[in-house]
Amino acid sequence: MKLLALDTATEACSAALLSGDTVYERHDIAPRRHAELILPMVDGVLTEAGLGLNDLDAIAFGRGPGAFTGVRIAAGVTQGLALGAGLPVIPVSSLAALAQPALGKAAVVLPAIDARMGEVYWAAYESDQDGLATALAGEKVASPDAVQAPSTGKIFGVGSGWGTYRERLERILEGQIGGIDPDRFPLAKDMLPLAVREYSSGRYVSAEQALPVYLRDNVVKQG
Repeated sequence: MKLLALDTATEACSAALLSGDTVYERHDIAPRRHAELILPMVDGVLTEAGLGLNDLDAIAFGRGPGAFTGVRIAAGVTQGLALGAGLPVIPVSSLAALAQPALGKAAVVLPAIDARMGEVYWAAYESDQDGLATALAGEKVASPDAVQAPSTGKIFGVGSGWGTYRERLERILEGQIGGIDPDRFPLAKDMLPLAVREYSSGRYVSAEQALPVYLRDNVVKQG
């Protein structure tokens, strides 16, 4: 399979390409430069793999939740690329991408992204039989004090929300935290296995339906 993925939902900007068993990747932590960097990253992974857009099976993108401007950039760039090449699109949760590399560190992975305005985007995931992140409940935006673990077992916290609100999350989830990684962001390379699962199950959309997920109505106030 040949699959391009891109993500700009948080401070990280990234593109990754799966070609057979090989992954090509570009990423940078570059707030406010996503619009400048994402297309050169896409060109870079395509060139390294020796492929053009028309050689791909689909394009995946981080559909959020995340920063309003970043999520909108990913959706817009994906729409343009997919329309031009006539490709289907696979929306992938930025929270699921954040959880994917942390699977196995605890029974449940709880990614949290700083949503500003005193809130976090969060969800809870476990590993399915193929080692892929599977949501235990719907994604939410809420105060850190409203975050709930789905069981009494250990959880692993990951994402910027754990950096900004560590003390409050540790207090509300006292005794359940088996470890945290507050410095990790969603990356396109971590979306690839999730996107392959979606594509194989027929869960893809047309370019026109490649829409962001914000979780919050007043998105204009986000960074």
